[in-house]
Amino acid sequence: MSGKEVKSALKSAKEAIKNKEFKEALKQCKAVLKLDKKNYNAWVFIGLAASELEQPDQSQSAYKKAVELEPEQLLAWQGLANLYEKTDQWDFKVELPNVYQKLVELYASSDKKKCYEVIKKLTEIYQSDKEYLKLAKVWQQLIQLKKEEAVDKKELLELWQQLTQLLSDCLNEEEQDNEIQQHLISAFENAMVLMDPVPGEKHMKMSTDYVRCLSKLPQEEAKMKEACESMLSHYPSQSYPLEVLGSHYLKTGILNEDTVSCFSRLLDLAPNCGLGHLGLGTKALQEGRYKDAIKDLAQGLKKTSCNTGWYSLAEAQFKMHRYSDSATSCSQGLMICGSGDRELRVKLLRLKLETLVRSGGEKAADQALETFSQIPDAEKDPVLVALKGRAYLNKGQIDQALKVSSELVASNPNLAQGLALKGLVHLAEGQQQLAEQSLLKAATKNPNCGEYYFLLGQLYWGMGEETRKDRSKAHTHLLKAAKLDPHLGSAFRYLGHYYREIANDRGRARGCYKKAFELDNEDAESGAASVDLSMEQEDMETALATLESVIEKATPGSAKWAWMRRGLYYLKVGEHQQATADLQAALRADPEDWVCWECLGEAYLNRRSFTAALKAFGKAHQLQPSSIYSVYQAAAIKQTLGKFKEAVAEYLQITAQQDYVPALKGLGECQLSLAKSLMEDCRDGGAIDLIQQAIQNLFKAVELRPDLSCLWKLLGDACTAVSTVSPNRAQVLVPAPLAGLDPNSQSHMLNQAQTLKVGERCYAHALKLMSEAPSLWYDLGLNYYRQASLPSPTEGDQNSQSLVLEKAQQCLKKAIMMDSGNHSYWNALGVISMNKGLENYALAQHCFIKSIQVEPNNVVAWTNLGTLYLKKDNIELAHEAFKIAQSLEPLYVNCWIGQALIAERVGSYDTMDLFRHTTELSTHMEGVKGYAYWVCSTLLDKSNRDTELYRYNIVQMNAISAAQVALSKYTERIQSDPEAFIMLGYLNEHLQLKRQALQAYQRAVELLQSTSSTEELAFAVGSYGRALCTSGQWEEAVHAYKSTPLQELSDLAGVALAYCRAGLIPESISAYERALAVASSEKEKAYILTALALLQHRQGNLDSAKTLLFKCSMLKEPISESLLCLCALGLVHGDATLAAAALTELLKQGSASGSVVEQRCLLTCTLLALQGNYSAVQREASRAVHSNPGNPSLWALLSRVVPQYYPRKANGGAMAGHVACLSSMTQGKRALLYSGVNQLASGRHSGEDRHRNALKTLQRAVLLCPDDPAAWAGLMAACHTENTSCYLSGSAPCRQGMEKILMSVVSEKVRSVEEIERPLAQTLEGWVLQQAVTGLVMGGQLEEAEALCSQVLNVSPEHPAVMLALRQVQCQRLLVANGGTVLPDSVMEQLNNTVMMNPTNLGAWHWLAEVYRSQGLLVQAVMAYRQSLQLASQLGLHSSQVTSLLRLALLALGPCMADVPGNDWKDLVLEATTEVLKLGSFPMALLFQALLQYVTKMAARETRRLLERLVYVSSQDFPVTVVQVASWYLLRHLHAKNDDELINVLLERAKMNRDQRLLKFHSLLASSSS
Repeated sequence: MSGKEVKSALKSAKEAIKNKEFKEALKQCKAVLKLDKKNYNAWVFIGLAASELEQPDQSQSAYKKAVELEPEQLLAWQGLANLYEKTDQWDFKVELPNVYQKLVELYASSDKKKCYEVIKKLTEIYQSDKEYLKLAKVWQQLIQLKKEEAVDKKELLELWQQLTQLLSDCLNEEEQDNEIQQHLISAFENAMVLMDPVPGEKHMKMSTDYVRCLSKLPQEEAKMKEACESMLSHYPSQSYPLEVLGSHYLKTGILNEDTVSCFSRLLDLAPNCGLGHLGLGTKALQEGRYKDAIKDLAQGLKKTSCNTGWYSLAEAQFKMHRYSDSATSCSQGLMICGSGDRELRVKLLRLKLETLVRSGGEKAADQALETFSQIPDAEKDPVLVALKGRAYLNKGQIDQALKVSSELVASNPNLAQGLALKGLVHLAEGQQQLAEQSLLKAATKNPNCGEYYFLLGQLYWGMGEETRKDRSKAHTHLLKAAKLDPHLGSAFRYLGHYYREIANDRGRARGCYKKAFELDNEDAESGAASVDLSMEQEDMETALATLESVIEKATPGSAKWAWMRRGLYYLKVGEHQQATADLQAALRADPEDWVCWECLGEAYLNRRSFTAALKAFGKAHQLQPSSIYSVYQAAAIKQTLGKFKEAVAEYLQITAQQDYVPALKGLGECQLSLAKSLMEDCRDGGAIDLIQQAIQNLFKAVELRPDLSCLWKLLGDACTAVSTVSPNRAQVLVPAPLAGLDPNSQSHMLNQAQTLKVGERCYAHALKLMSEAPSLWYDLGLNYYRQASLPSPTEGDQNSQSLVLEKAQQCLKKAIMMDSGNHSYWNALGVISMNKGLENYALAQHCFIKSIQVEPNNVVAWTNLGTLYLKKDNIELAHEAFKIAQSLEPLYVNCWIGQALIAERVGSYDTMDLFRHTTELSTHMEGVKGYAYWVCSTLLDKSNRDTELYRYNIVQMNAISAAQVALSKYTERIQSDPEAFIMLGYLNEHLQLKRQALQAYQRAVELLQSTSSTEELAFAVGSYGRALCTSGQWEEAVHAYKSTPLQELSDLAGVALAYCRAGLIPESISAYERALAVASSEKEKAYILTALALLQHRQGNLDSAKTLLFKCSMLKEPISESLLCLCALGLVHGDATLAAAALTELLKQGSASGSVVEQRCLLTCTLLALQGNYSAVQREASRAVHSNPGNPSLWALLSRVVPQYYPRKANGGAMAGHVACLSSMTQGKRALLYSGVNQLASGRHSGEDRHRNALKTLQRAVLLCPDDPAAWAGLMAACHTENTSCYLSGSAPCRQGMEKILMSVVSEKVRSVEEIERPLAQTLEGWVLQQAVTGLVMGGQLEEAEALCSQVLNVSPEHPAVMLALRQVQCQRLLVANGGTVLPDSVMEQLNNTVMMNPTNLGAWHWLAEVYRSQGLLVQAVMAYRQSLQLASQLGLHSSQVTSLLRLALLALGPCMADVPGNDWKDLVLEATTEVLKLGSFPMALLFQALLQYVTKMAARETRRLLERLVYVSSQDFPVTVVQVASWYLLRHLHAKNDDELINVLLERAKMNRDQRLLKFHSLLASSSS
């Protein structure tokens, strides 16, 4: 190919590239290269085409071939640069800077603009590759090109600034190139030269960057200082150059005058600059000003964290012996130490090791050993090994320490640290002499170490008293230690000990302690000693200043000693609130300090926070059980709070340990206070016991401290306190010495007068000790007054009482002379002056008025003044005085009694209310008797029963109970007042307290028999007889009544009743006839005639009884009781006409209330039952309950009649019993039994409801009425029900074997019932026997049942019920033994005869009918059921009638179901069920009719209607069994009719009711039909 062809091919290739036909271009170029292998353009075109075809390697080879051919041509270099830029290949990226560099050379002379662009690209590559030296050279090349172009100064400045920025990153590299650094410095210098203006903001920024750059170049120290000075000269307010200089000085350790000046200037410009404080602190450390160093370094490190700063701070703290702080600082420094600070790190570790060792403690020792392991080559350094040994010693590892010390001394015998370690080891082993020798050697080797001298001084101090006193030892060495190391606070502490305990120089000791505390603020011992000595020297200001300085710095839970001492100071000066706060803070530091708890208790006590004080003292006693003080203070607080019983217990706890006089005194005071509270409640017996104990304890205290007048005074108070109680109660056992008897003899029993005499002597003894105490004269005067108030049977005694009263008067006058401003003294003198024997009323009035003048709010004096006026019959003045007293103190009872006496005297209606109010306030004898009198008077007046005044005073105010309680207390205190006992007996009668009433009347009779008051005696005897009647002592009552004149109607009626109850009917009739002659009113005669009628009926004279009762009804004032008796007479004898007529007349008498309503309801129900109207019985009782819902008796009656006459409502009956139980506990006891019977009737057992069932209810009934045989019988029935439910459910009964036990309990209870209830109780006993036998038979225990019957027959051979039970058991055994075979005729006849022996036993006829049925004798079974039906009708037993009819219907239904021909059995079913439905709606009767219809006409619509009426019933009264049976037959009926729709309805209902048996039955029917 010729040259022309080559050109043509290159042109074609160029056109192909232009058209992007790169393969064609390659083809053309290759053709060219075949001819001319050195064709430059061909190689360039190949490189371009290959690049576009993504063949980078071929492209690179082509470009490189071109470059080799013509290296100075741009085209190939440009192509190569584009290829490298476009292709992401690492080897290309490596070659790219060289290509750029060649381009820069080529462009430099041809195209400056492209040259600058390539330089920037090259710069970016060098910067990313951190080729800072190449970057600097290429950038300088750029700057040189710019200079050649003569660009302006500003652009050059920017280029130099950019270079500084580009090269600044090189300063962060670990390995720095000096040439690069010089390029950077040169860039800054050139930029600074070009910078304009100077000074200026840009110049300042550039200067700052320049200084920062130089600060990172240690070798450029001179330039750095020069730059800093230059910057400071231009910008003197800038702190940065000073910071750089300061940082440089700290790193280099250069601390001269220039350094200090630098740091000072820095702090002047920036007071919070940490670097400045670090510099000054380091300087202070070098100069030995450790306190200033610590202050400045700590402040500087808060702002600037610096490892050298932490080391300096740790060193300063070490010098000040603040070891824990020093260790912390070392740890902080180690945390920020870098890898290049190896030397400083080792220094920190060494210092930390030493601080941890010196700080002591096992934890610090562990840290020290860990630190030792971190120090390189530590085992080779003997000083560090010595520290390691001390660490072992601190841990208590003496053997390890001994080993280290031995090795160390052996290898380094002259090492002071090793000798010191050996001495400390010997000291730990208790070898003080050897320790002394080693420490002396250590001090000799290093005489400038204060620690060794301190250790010697400490050793000598601990060696005993002799070495302490030897000044040349402990004192000298401690002084030497303090001189060598003036910052060693422990040396000054021991010097303080020496001056305080040995030299007795309190001033020097205080100075030493103060110095020790100043050196170490955590030295609590020195601080406490310093404060204690300051307080001892009365320098309270210094002491408080020290305490407050500690408290201000203290963290919560620290500085206990300071808090406690300041708290004690405040406690001493009376600032109890502040004392409490400080002592609480002390306890936060140490909650187990019992002394601090006691101090806190004192603070609480002084500020009257008794509950808190009690808790504090309790805590102190818990921590220190042997501390008597805590127990005493707790007892004293409880005494102050009035918790005398608890206080007595704690005082006794103290006195059991030792005879502590304050505890004995407090114990006596508490017992006396308890006695007074008992006397206020008239519990005199207990009060005397407590007084006796108080005297014994106070006498013990007096024996220990006879010089204390307060103890004698308390003894006098205890002896005088017996004056309040009844004389026959006041028998006190007094120690013989106190009673004035032989000290060697035992205690003597003294009466009231003798005890008061002892009290007089005690007051006299107290006066000998404190003769000028007016209160003691007052107490002695009151004692004389109490002695004078004792009863005086003879005239001589009365004269002596007058003398005693004069003594009392003289004592009170003496007290008034000493203290005329005490109102109590004036008041007491007035009371004594009023007393019988003196009766100086003028003086008394003067004293009362004087007392009021001294104390205007004096309720006692006003009341006594009113009493004086009342005694002088000045009613108006008395009323005014009492009224003022009431206004002053409404709760003071005496002024109310005075007003009541005035109201009684003027005949006011408020009298009774006022007396009642006095009994509510407190028990006062006068108020109690007055109230009881008015209550009894109101009760005796029968005419006021319906008045509003009676309802309020007696009923609403519960007057009878209140008066009875108050009067019981009165008679306990005053046992010689017959009137009070008569009233008490009368009130007890009203409260049905029969025995108490009898005792009260008996006591009244005994008291009146010695008097001449025959009328009162007759009244009391009559009341006594009445009480005897009430308590059932009929013969004694007759004897009592006979001792009266028998002229009063009440006495005659009472003796007649007594004769009647004693069984002397003729004598009773005679007495009633005498009473009839005495009776004055028609009403009284009616009552007597009624009683005579009852007696005639008892004698069997029915006509006479009716005649007398009719005679009663003919009187002008008929009484309801006679009509009640007439109605009851008709009911008893089955005369419904008579009963109805009497009841009609009774109801005509108008509305009734209370028990009369219950009587009328009971009679009405009984009459309805007699008439056979059983459903009306329940309705009548319900009507009565609705009319009187608040009457619990009616609720109980309703619960009682429901199970007998309307058992379908048994659930309602149970609820009625529950309501009665909640309404009244009296009715509730019986109502619980009725409720349980209702639950039995409804079949409610534990299987249905675990909480509300018959068993639970009857168990409660037995608990409430354990003597009621009916309750036990009910419990037996409930157990039988539970067992029956278990049998039916297929589970084992859990209450077997209880029949005999319960039967024996019932038999035992029956024996104790009253005579009138004996027939019913015997019937119940028979029922229980039958129940027991039934239970045994049901459990299969036939032999036990037969044995039980035989056992009873042995006791009662002719008992028909037992014989019947025996035959039933024998029959059952016979049937079981023969496998249900036919019984012989002889056996059947015997069974029939046994039933005939019990003609009124319905259960016997039912059983006989079942026996006939089992033998196939259905006709005989029908006859037996008819016989039981007839018997139930005769007895009026509604439920038994229903039972007999249903059993008869069930019996007849059997042949019908068996499809026996004939209509006789069907007619019998209809007849029986119809009769049942006439008596009431009974589901069982409806079921029998439905089943009869099913048997007769299974597919009839009537069959479905009758069955659906039972299945789809909404009432809950239908038993579940009835519903389920009806459901089964209804399902069979629907299956026969193929009524799928109704079957589905029935099945849905079954699923809803969870009737699985019906669903299973349906599946069986469905499978059989398919």
